[in-house]
Amino acid sequence: MNGASREALAAARESLDALTDNTSVDAAKLAEELAAVTALLQREVSLRRVLTDPSQAGEARAELAGRLLRGQVGGETVDLVSGMVRSRWSQSRDLVDSAEELANIADLTAAQRDGDLDDVEDELFRFGRIVASDKELRAALTSRSASTAAKGQLLRSLLGGKARPATERVVTRLVTQPRGRSLEAGLESLSKLAAERRDRMVAVVTSAVPLSDRQKQRLGAALAKIYGRPMHLNLDVDPTVLGGIAVRVGDEVINGTISERLEEATRRMAG
Repeated sequence: MNGASREALAAARESLDALTDNTSVDAAKLAEELAAVTALLQREVSLRRVLTDPSQAGEARAELAGRLLRGQVGGETVDLVSGMVRSRWSQSRDLVDSAEELANIADLTAAQRDGDLDDVEDELFRFGRIVASDKELRAALTSRSASTAAKGQLLRSLLGGKARPATERVVTRLVTQPRGRSLEAGLESLSKLAAERRDRMVAVVTSAVPLSDRQKQRLGAALAKIYGRPMHLNLDVDPTVLGGIAVRVGDEVINGTISERLEEATRRMAG
């Protein structure tokens, strides 16, 4: 996403944050309604093209969105979506992607209010590891021939009562409405959004043995100093890791045997 769409998404996220700062707004309900709007825009290609048509005035597009959505979703959702279609979008698909992102952010905001955001982050990571290690499960969740209902039932058996409600909701949307993305890419995107709720980066830490609480605290503090931002650690254990520890932050991999930065982090852990 670039150009006008990036600016439109940034404005929409600001509007969502301002809306959910009001604790009287039901963030989970807002997420559900934004997800319904996403599904509508995904399904109705001609509609999303009309709502992003640069030849039409932004206010006219907003009025059309309001007429279509009013009575179907709450007033907060109508106002949020109307504001989105007032903006200029580089591609009509970017509007759909952005509506989906706002739905996920709203669900993560609901988790944050409930004090569950850390658990949601960890559950997303663990679910990703489970899927990566089970080819049959991944195939069942990504099969194009499997029905949405069957995938939903499978996820309920895996997550129902075992994961936080927000985790189950965002993962279910990802699996049942992949919209061309891989499951792995979708889970990574969700993890990044969860980390952003606390203005944190995510570090995937693979170690030969489990880290102690003291080591985790020291590593987190060291990485935060390196990157200049708070850091959330997703921990994985792999006895084959050379050098004892490896860290991935975004696309950057820090190998403990060759990186001066990780050597400094290790010294801090030991210190």
